[in-house]
Amino acid sequence: METSKTLNDKPRVGIIGVGQMGHGIASNILKAGYPLVLLDHPGNQPVDDLLSAGARSAATPADVARQVDIVVLCVTGTPQVEQVLLQENGVLAGLRPQGIVIDCSTAIPSSTLRLAAAVTQAGGRFLDAPMTRTPKEAAEGRLNLIVGGDPALFEACLPLLRSYAENITFAGPVGSGHRLKLLHNYVSLGFSAVLAEAAACAERAQVDAAVLMDILAKGGGDGVVLGRLRPYIEHGDTDAFRFSIANALKDMGYYTAMAEETGAPHATAEAIRATYAAASDAGIAQAPVPEIIDFLAGGKGK
Repeated sequence: METSKTLNDKPRVGIIGVGQMGHGIASNILKAGYPLVLLDHPGNQPVDDLLSAGARSAATPADVARQVDIVVLCVTGTPQVEQVLLQENGVLAGLRPQGIVIDCSTAIPSSTLRLAAAVTQAGGRFLDAPMTRTPKEAAEGRLNLIVGGDPALFEACLPLLRSYAENITFAGPVGSGHRLKLLHNYVSLGFSAVLAEAAACAERAQVDAAVLMDILAKGGGDGVVLGRLRPYIEHGDTDAFRFSIANALKDMGYYTAMAEETGAPHATAEAIRATYAAASDAGIAQAPVPEIIDFLAGGKGK
């Protein structure tokens, strides 16, 4: 990987999107000794700790790209990725020759292919590397990454990826990471919607929540989703599942778009998307996913 190495022989890294997930990524990149430039943006989490640890800030995405060898994107979704790359002062306006863009966002794969081509045309290289897990694992440097792109570029970027991820899977050509991320989120959010609806029905039917959880855990309902929703169902604790209903709706919309584009069946996915849409329309879009149970049981939003 041809980069402008610093005194510690590590490429310079930029990060755009220092939110709940991006802050953890940025912190671990710094801990691994990479020089870091972050985009100054009102949507960032507080960054004083990052600046104190040696990070620098830049005013525009182009300014970030001009100063680094690798730009990591950790923004909300496809519209934001397109804007941050293509706008007048976007990443492509400042991308260095052979500069690398690593997109950790969740995105529509057809857009990813177009953007990867635009990066290549601008003289750069591209990996899609969406992540799973939560802000807790992001802070701990224990994210899961699903990476699409050129195998040699993937290998060259592995040391950086390992600074903030525990499990890294190479998925195939560009776009493969985003396709697999949407498949993963569909299954995860689909299971969540099914369990939330069952919990709401149990509440209406006056079934004891603790007994329901015990029965599911000992049978076919056990798994990661049960572990994430169980604290809320039993104790009203959302800490295990801080993903918002708005983000769930976004990801389900991306999944159904991918399914439509590929001609895959998606009737079940449309029903799940409609469940999240109804909760969002009821005014609880920014609430964490577990709170959809109250909405379905006739509480919040009704």
